[in-house]
Amino acid sequence: MERAGYALVPINLHFTKGRIKLEIGLAKGKKQFDKRESDKQRDWVREKSQIMKEKNR
Repeated sequence: MERAGYALVPINLHFTKGRIKLEIGLAKGKKQFDKRESDKQRDWVREKSQIMKEKNR
C-alpha cells in the first residue's frame, strides 16, 4: 500500500470453476482514541466474565 492509514480488506471470497474470486475494499484504520475505547470495552467484558465465574463457584 502506498497510502498510510489505509488497509486492503477482503470483503468476499469464493470459488468459481476451480478459481478463487476475491473482492477487496480499501478501508481506513481506526483512530487512536477509537482503539483506546475498544480496549476499555474488551477489558470490561473480560473483567465481567471473571467476576461472574468467581461468583458461580
